Amino acid sequence: MNVVQPIRDPAVIEGVKQYLRIRSLRDYLFFCFGIYSGLRVSDLLIMKVWMVRGTHVKLIERKNAHDKRFIIHPSIRQDLDRFIADKDDNDFLFPSRQVKTKLRLRKHPIDRSTAYRMLNKVAKEFKLKEIGCHTLRKTWGYQLYNADPRNLALLMKMYGHRDPAYTLDYIGMTQDMMDAAISRLR
Repeated sequence: MNVVQPIRDPAVIEGVKQYLRIRSLRDYLFFCFGIYSGLRVSDLLIMKVWMVRGTHVKLIERKNAHDKRFIIHPSIRQDLDRFIADKDDNDFLFPSRQVKTKLRLRKHPIDRSTAYRMLNKVAKEFKLKEIGCHTLRKTWGYQLYNADPRNLALLMKMYGHRDPAYTLDYIGMTQDMMDAAISRLR
């Protein structure tokens, strides 16, 4: 399995948001929920419209059955309200536009492979390397850590990690620190 990296540059994150917002409100909101919630893609895909009608989202993570509650980032509220205005509460938040060929099903969420293709298209556009579905979750953690490195314990709790070294490695900080240490050599 390939290791993926967070998007480290805030200007690139803003660029990606604008790029996606112009092309697809669904993809833009998917990206934003990923970088503002820390959810795994598997959890993003099963979100329903009713879950985002309030100020917070509450769900049980699929991988480890942990309760997760997080605020919907205020910067996406207007676009989110416009996006869900004509949707039923039980509709998937990120619906596929295609009919599932094998079972002829409609109104299902986008597939993980669709999310991956969208992110890889973004990666090519912005010349990003080592990008995948976990990039969104790692970008969230990287941003939180850089905003206040003293809150490593909080970030560990939010991720469900027990080891600070694992968390730092997961978000790419260990690599950044190693690169900086080598660069300082004379």
